[in-house]
Amino acid sequence: MPRERFRNNHNFLPKEALLSFEEIAKVASSCIPLGLEKVRITGGEPLLRKDLPKLVEMLSNLGLEIALTTNASLLKKQAQALRSAGLTRITVSLDALDPELHSKMSDSNISVESVLEGIEEAIRVGLSPVKINCVVQKGVNEEEVSKLVNYFRYTDVKVRFIEYMDVGTTNGWQLAQVVPSESILKYLQKEFDLVPIERMKNSDVAERWVHRDGSGEIGFISSVTSPFCGDCVRARLSADGKFVTCLFASGGHDIRALIDDGATKEDLRVAISSIWHNRKDRYSEIRSEDTKTLPRIEMSYIGG
Repeated sequence: MPRERFRNNHNFLPKEALLSFEEIAKVASSCIPLGLEKVRITGGEPLLRKDLPKLVEMLSNLGLEIALTTNASLLKKQAQALRSAGLTRITVSLDALDPELHSKMSDSNISVESVLEGIEEAIRVGLSPVKINCVVQKGVNEEEVSKLVNYFRYTDVKVRFIEYMDVGTTNGWQLAQVVPSESILKYLQKEFDLVPIERMKNSDVAERWVHRDGSGEIGFISSVTSPFCGDCVRARLSADGKFVTCLFASGGHDIRALIDDGATKEDLRVAISSIWHNRKDRYSEIRSEDTKTLPRIEMSYIGG
């Protein structure tokens, strides 16, 4: 949340406006008959949510694969509890190894050292392989790309480079700031001998490559230059109960209101099925000057 837009006097949602863990689990359970297999807990920063391992356990007990995306600032302390609760996969946001650049890009005082310690602890407790998400911005952190690949090459960490996206309206996004994945790949191929891996599912968002000697994996997520709207199978549930069908949506459907009205799991299943089958989202395919001014939900509300 850019501090120049969200200052100290920002009015955050009261706790009573947030879905309880039980309500989140109820929504997830209602989606299982629709094909739900995996839940990713994200944010904002999900590790700030009190007693998060309890939610992980509740969702895991439904037979779902549970993943989490975090900035890793609190991961060292919580990794074991999360693993014991049933967390199976973890992704860490890390845009730079350089401390000053990391602080600038994350707009925080979180140290790179604490992030790396969190990653090490996650691997130690069995949350591996860990994935690293690095958003690349032209003229900002391009030089960090090779450094990240070299740093994690011989570890149980997969590095993924993500094209800078116009999620929300507060990041000042411009197309000129995007570094195409193709350009990053060509740059890395000058230094590393990389070979492609075939996608396991059409809905997989990352194109994957490995070092020919098997010493590490690299991924590219190219939603700007090579959008994958047609194969998207991801929906989002915000902390206050909005069901969102696209990362670039202008709004969500109020599931919290249905819950407050006493909706059963079957009621939720029917409502969510209708929402999903009637969606027409394809923002990344139609991105243009005409779409630039459309309202969009901030990523801090619905995650990545």
